[in-house]
Parts: sequence; C-alpha cells; structure tokens
Amino acid sequence: MTAQPGETSAWIRRFHPAPDAATRLVCLPHAGGAASYYFPVSRALAPDIDVLAIQYPGRQDRRNEPCLDDVRELADALATELKPWTGKPITVFGHSLGATLGFELASRLQSDGVELLGLFASGRRAPSRHRENESVHLSSDASLISTLKKMSGTESQFLDDDEVLQMILPAIRGDYKAAETYRYRQGPPLECPITVLTGDADPEVTMDEARAWSEHTTGAFDLQVFTGGHFYLNDHAPAVIARIAKQVAAR
Repeated sequence: MTAQPGETSAWIRRFHPAPDAATRLVCLPHAGGAASYYFPVSRALAPDIDVLAIQYPGRQDRRNEPCLDDVRELADALATELKPWTGKPITVFGHSLGATLGFELASRLQSDGVELLGLFASGRRAPSRHRENESVHLSSDASLISTLKKMSGTESQFLDDDEVLQMILPAIRGDYKAAETYRYRQGPPLECPITVLTGDADPEVTMDEARAWSEHTTGAFDLQVFTGGHFYLNDHAPAVIARIAKQVAAR
C-alpha cells in the first residue's frame, strides 16, 4: 500500500522528516545498498530539504520480499510509491545502479508532470552507454564477494560474516542483474538539469561515458570529478552534500 506523506512506507524512509521544507530529495542506493546509506545525507540536509531514502525490496527489513532485478520494473514501482510525495519539487540522487534507476524514475516523473529540479547521477555511465559481457550477476558467490570487496561498496565486516552474507547475496546479485542487463530505450530527454559526479579512478565510468549524460537532457549539464574510485563519495560526502544543497537552493 502506498504511504501518504508523513506515514512510514516499505519503500520510503524519512530519517529526519522535514515537513516544512520547500523541496524533496529522493536518494537511490547502489547495488547491494540500502536506504540507511543515506542517513548522513538526511541528517545534513534537514530541515531545509525533505530527504526520502529508498529501500529496495529484498534487503534488511524487506529481505523476505522478492528482489526486483529489472531497472524498469523498479522505476515503475517506485514512481507509484512516490506519487503522494510529488506535491513539492523533486530532486533525484542516485549512485551507481541508483543513477540508472534515477534516470528512469525521473523520466516517469516528468511524464507525470512532476516538477523536477534536477538529477544527480553518481558513479555511473550514461544510460545510452553500456558495456558488453558484464556478467557479475552470473558469477559464483565467491567471485561476487570478491567484486564487492574490490569495489568497497559493502562494509567488510558484512562480507566476512557467513550468516549475513547468506541474507544479502540474493539482493546484491539481483541488483547486479538489474544494472548489467539494462539497455537504454530511445525516448524524450529529461528537461531538468543533470549533474554527474564521478571518481577519477572509477573503473566503472570513463570520462567519455560520464560526459555522455549530457545527451539525455535539454537542460543544463555539469560534470564534477572527485579523487577516488567507484565509492569516491565515501571520502567526499561533505562536498557532495554541499553541492546538492547549493544546487537545490539556487532553483
């Protein structure tokens, strides 16, 4: 059941409700990530921005629900969940898988007439740029865990706990499948600004792949490069949060 503003929801977490804020920020996690990843963002931006952190099915308190391993299915479901929250202007932030999902979600919100202030696409190549032969989601558990450790996307203590691993691996595998099988379908570009944030040593995103996001909007485009790899934002969280706050305030 879709929650009304102010209510709790399986999909939407408001760690620091800001009912008087003029805008809302929708935060979409990376593959294997959870809404709790954005707790510091919510804390930093409240009460000026109402942060809605998204919890995908198949993890944490939703671990008994089947994963959605298709980006478009996730975007469809999330667009429905967000309808009661679109009475205020929306900014979308997504990292990695969340950036691709953010694009698809923003496209749906735009089609529904929602006022979009912008899309922040972090750590992900443009939707129209895909790489052949990505198959992490088909690899063994050991190989998948090795990839996670290399990417530093999940805290190491979880990866060393067999009991926890058995709970989180299905969701991680499903998320990787969603990211790796996604293919862009030609459609209307976004009209809102797109801001791309990326690490200068991210093996998942080249500069050309990052700049290609400019092809997906008729609005403004900006690219900001940080030092670091795929999870550069763990080391640059204050700067990323400040960038979001400044851009939303300047609307």
